[in-house]
Amino acid sequence: MTITYLGHSCFRLEQDGFSLLIDPYCQVPGFPDIAGEADAVYCSHQHYDHNFTQQLRLTGRQESPFSVRTVDVFHDDKGGALRGPNRIHIFTAGGVTAAHLGDLGHQLTAEQAAAIGPLDALLIPIGGTYTVDPAGAEAVAELLKPRVVVPMHYRIGEIGLPVLCQVEDFLALRHAGEIRRYDREGISSLSLTADTPAQTAVLAISKA
Repeated sequence: MTITYLGHSCFRLEQDGFSLLIDPYCQVPGFPDIAGEADAVYCSHQHYDHNFTQQLRLTGRQESPFSVRTVDVFHDDKGGALRGPNRIHIFTAGGVTAAHLGDLGHQLTAEQAAAIGPLDALLIPIGGTYTVDPAGAEAVAELLKPRVVVPMHYRIGEIGLPVLCQVEDFLALRHAGEIRRYDREGISSLSLTADTPAQTAVLAISKA
């Protein structure tokens, strides 16, 4: 499974020539609105920076190698009273599983963690304000224990929502020896296999 970061909370997952997009956005400072082609699209919730599908062209291809499960959670720690619901998507293909947490705004219950199940990769918001903050994200990662953690929904200097934390705030809480700064090499994609070593992977933002 190839995981490519498109900025904010948007990723492209690819397997066997099939491409899906998760949480396409618009109106995020410093980023162009998401556009292009995909075989499928998934949105964690109905906010403009996670559900902008107007400029996406769906191919209509039906033969997906991905199996997809969902777990319903909340966008805040008040049972959704502040920002509504949020849906976690769990994708399995090529013998590996990755979960995209959307705008998770609270700690997971034991039941929710069990429903998510074992993971090879976790795509997790870390920016705070609208989601769990770096410490909250660290607690979620420790609960779910994936081999690979990919942070998302953070600010990069002046790029991104200004109220969000930066990725360094989260990395300060992670095991230093397992941090991989692919962003410093301009690498925006990660090949996820059964042999991918444990790491916190900071991906560059793809321009394609």
